Amino acid sequence: MDVRRLGLVRYQDALTLQEQLVEDRKAGRIGDQLLLLEHHPVITLGVRSRNDRSHVLQTPESLAAQGIDLFETGRGGDVTYHGPGQLVGYPIVDLTPERRDVHRYVRDLEEVLIRSVAPFGIEAGRIPGLTGIWVGSEKLAAIGVRISRWITSHGFALNVSTNLDHFRLIVPCGIPDKGVTSMERLLGRRVEMAEVEDQVARQFLMCFNPVSLSFPAV
Repeated sequence: MDVRRLGLVRYQDALTLQEQLVEDRKAGRIGDQLLLLEHHPVITLGVRSRNDRSHVLQTPESLAAQGIDLFETGRGGDVTYHGPGQLVGYPIVDLTPERRDVHRYVRDLEEVLIRSVAPFGIEAGRIPGLTGIWVGSEKLAAIGVRISRWITSHGFALNVSTNLDHFRLIVPCGIPDKGVTSMERLLGRRVEMAEVEDQVARQFLMCFNPVSLSFPAV
């Protein structure tokens, strides 16, 4: 598996890259990929909000005036926000026959994120019937995926030092009675993005490609 750290990337550029990598993965030209990056401010619409934008609380013109883009996507889920300080992960993974279960894949992503924040002293968990990882009633990471011929794309967004005020522009994930939080807000201190990337990459590899973490016998 190739873990690629891409830094700050515009949403459209990341979407185009994902589409190309999915086709390359289907054709067997590349192996599994994990893209780790941040986005410029953008609100994205999942399939649930395709015909209903009531969970976007400002007009596209108002958002544009604030430097925030608005995109329709092919992922599952409702509306969410991406921006600097949020670690976004896009796995381009071929779910082998024994892993061809969408619900299991989403639960596995949740487990990766729960284990990734634990070393920082954050005890996150799940809420039955909802996706993502939570601390109490506040969402720490959102998940929205797309699977085409069992090749995954889109993925997860973990709030590290995200500007949480921007979530007031939407009803996050279409859930009006839950809040949103970040690692820095929970810990009350600065958290280095590179350290979070290290943990997410390690936990992802342990879950999806454990052989990559093995060491040769001496």
